Amino acid sequence: MRRLAVLVGSGALKLPFDVLVEDFRDTPYGEASSKPSRAAGRNFIVHVLARHGVPHAVAPHLINYRANLHLLSELGVEEIVALNTVGGIAKHARNGRIVLPDQIIDYTWGRAHSFAAEGDLKHVDFTEPYDAALRAELLAAARGQGLDVHDGGVYGCTQGPRFESPAEIDRMDRDGCTVVGMTGMPEAGLARELGMRYASLCLVVNPAAGRGDAIDLDHIAVIAREGMEDVARLLGGFFQGIERGD
Repeated sequence: MRRLAVLVGSGALKLPFDVLVEDFRDTPYGEASSKPSRAAGRNFIVHVLARHGVPHAVAPHLINYRANLHLLSELGVEEIVALNTVGGIAKHARNGRIVLPDQIIDYTWGRAHSFAAEGDLKHVDFTEPYDAALRAELLAAARGQGLDVHDGGVYGCTQGPRFESPAEIDRMDRDGCTVVGMTGMPEAGLARELGMRYASLCLVVNPAAGRGDAIDLDHIAVIAREGMEDVARLLGGFFQGIERGD
């Protein structure tokens, strides 16, 4: 039995199974962003957690990442699929495309980024921020659904909630970033500290600043709504593969 979680970001997600809301969110680190939902198949249990809250109200820099990850760990979650809506920096990271990054750069500051405490340093290997085996499963599911997915890339995580300046994006481009988002860290690092396999599905919903037209939130919402249908198809194929024992 695989125990997984899906961390939902800014786009609304409809999964191909019924979920029940679980009535708890307290942790030693405060309240998680929302009450998780739970669903189960023959071979998996999955918890779905909205990192920005329900309704969507918590800004990226104010998310209680430690509470979210600790709650999932207490629920027995061993694998996390994180959904992120992002801006495209690289030319191939065009609107509507799904990118599965394999590296990350953290540009955030002031966030509670570790469970480490005095006497418990929590040094962890972060050579591969995203789990290779879980990424491979998600890629196979995407291709099985005929989806346009890019394998690999660098997620640049900025502080938010404001969008970046063109000069900041130019710097990130020079650093090698493929996409830019605001929620990838410390989430990925905390998952590693807790020993949970972690992978990200990044849906590109706008060109990064200076890479296209001016950012239009209404247009982003349209792209996100349409793109999350592809994400739901991908996840549907992913969970079907688990059920088949692929």
